[in-house]
Amino acid sequence: MVKTNPNFMNGVPELLVLRLLSEREMYGYELVKEIRAVTKESLGFGEGCIYPILHSLEEDGVLASRRRQVNGRSRYYYRLTAAGAPRLEKLAAEWERVRRGIVLAMGGMRERFAGV
Repeated sequence: MVKTNPNFMNGVPELLVLRLLSEREMYGYELVKEIRAVTKESLGFGEGCIYPILHSLEEDGVLASRRRQVNGRSRYYYRLTAAGAPRLEKLAAEWERVRRGIVLAMGGMRERFAGV
């Protein structure tokens, strides 16, 4: 069975949500679709993952929401708050550090196993 959310993916949905909302406000399902689009379908998180993150970030003051009527439907649009920018910067820096470490480790593994 393929695991859809490996343990090392913890924190990735939050980082992507913050990054996308730093550009413009969006509603939840729009974020789900946008994550798939910007990652060229290599990452996909369902509404059951994204909505709890949105609610938690709003509770923490990192996001704010407003309700809008669109085509007869009520939607909550989320945007990054002033407190959200430093959180995004911190998460992005942490993931860049992890990414660099993995690239280094994987490169080193290739060298170690090249002679096998």
